[in-house]
Amino acid sequence: MKFVYVENYEEMSQKAARYLIQKMKQNRPMTIGFATGGTPIGLYDQLIEDHKQNGTSYENITTFNLDEYIGLEKNHPNSYHTYMQQQLFQHLDIRAEKIHLPNGMADDLTMECERYERSIQEAGGIDLQILGIGENGHIGFNEPGTSFSSTTHIVNLTPSTREANARYFPSMNEVPKQAITMGIKSIMRSKEIILLASGSTKRQAMETLQGGEVTELFPASILNLHPNVIIFVDKQALPSGYVLSGKGAT
Repeated sequence: MKFVYVENYEEMSQKAARYLIQKMKQNRPMTIGFATGGTPIGLYDQLIEDHKQNGTSYENITTFNLDEYIGLEKNHPNSYHTYMQQQLFQHLDIRAEKIHLPNGMADDLTMECERYERSIQEAGGIDLQILGIGENGHIGFNEPGTSFSSTTHIVNLTPSTREANARYFPSMNEVPKQAITMGIKSIMRSKEIILLASGSTKRQAMETLQGGEVTELFPASILNLHPNVIIFVDKQALPSGYVLSGKGAT
């Protein structure tokens, strides 16, 4: 596990974008796993700006998203389909048939989970997966207690996760209670993982992650066992006692 310590969110987004762009230029075609939420928006903004200024192409990129809410139509303003289109995809030359997200409106959600997992494997797996980290250590929508052997599955969202996402909805009552998410085993099959952590609310999670104990009670801890993880973390998210020039800093 490699840490890249930066001063702030902007620098984190810039460095993560440069790293991802470099990887894309070295590995074409490439399959990328994307995340949603507030943390990766700066990264996506940097990718869009690079595409506009430098013409970096995404024609040979295949994408799989971590998750999608159950019960929201694709065109719902708070679906992750809409999020990805608005925040990234519509600004790039990415081909529509190469974009994949779970279908939260599928008639048979169990079969949809199986289909999505199979689609990832048929695409050759994910070359580089982007992750955020929840305050309770969740990755994707894999909450504490999720089995490390889980593949794409249906999850009941915890009150804390729903509260964290409530800012995107008109009221708490409209925040979905379930989602489809890649499982922890699905994530760990990725050849490489980028984790983004920014802000003081993620400090405790980063301290727990860096502690090294691997437990299903803190899902992100499994990343300690992955051979190729790079974590971009800003100053506010650094655990107490860490400095930018400290051990492991890049």
